[in-house]
Amino acid sequence: MKDSSILVIDDELELLTMIRSIFERAGFTQITTAASGKEALEVLKQKMPAMVILDVMLPDIDGFTLLKEIRKVSKVPVLMLTAKGEAEDRFSGFELGADDYVVKPFLPKELLLRVQAILKRTYPRGNRIVILPAAEVDLDKAEVHRFGKTIPLTAKEYNIFLKLSENAGRIVTIGALCQTVCGEIWQGYETTLMTHIRHLREKIEKNPSAPEALITIKGLGYKLVLKEVQR
Repeated sequence: MKDSSILVIDDELELLTMIRSIFERAGFTQITTAASGKEALEVLKQKMPAMVILDVMLPDIDGFTLLKEIRKVSKVPVLMLTAKGEAEDRFSGFELGADDYVVKPFLPKELLLRVQAILKRTYPRGNRIVILPAAEVDLDKAEVHRFGKTIPLTAKEYNIFLKLSENAGRIVTIGALCQTVCGEIWQGYETTLMTHIRHLREKIEKNPSAPEALITIKGLGYKLVLKEVQR
């Protein structure tokens, strides 16, 4: 659990430093911070963390809007921070997909315990490693390990791979994968999906032009062929 990556988003730099310190003292090793919604979106494009701690009040994009953007591409757990204790704010966050709420000011131990509880609930087994012919994919860290290198997955690559791994050995239709990437209205995104598939293959295959793991099923979709899964 303590190697789970956590992204903390808050415009108060002192609070960011304090939260980083809370988790690092507790043994967490992968804490990333962002001081604005725009900065957070850039971080999320590069790699999807195991959890997000998100302040409601940000200078550029409010926390609710940012949560909507996160939910378009990921089900990663999100804990909201707010200076307001109004029930309406909490209801809005929960309706948008927040997993928990903490009101400022808070006790460091309360935040730590809430995050640990969410991580245990979301990743009950831990160490979810998908072993492919030429690579290993750590689902908890959204990372590919290949030839001694660690390669991060983007949010959309992660969601596509997760969908395929949950249906390993079975065909996942183009429509189902497009919906994973783009939401309910996915028609016309087939080319975008092909681009993400190509990037995924570049990360997980020994030879992306002759894939052994991520197989195209012509006219239907794609299938992920596993070597082994460790849980």
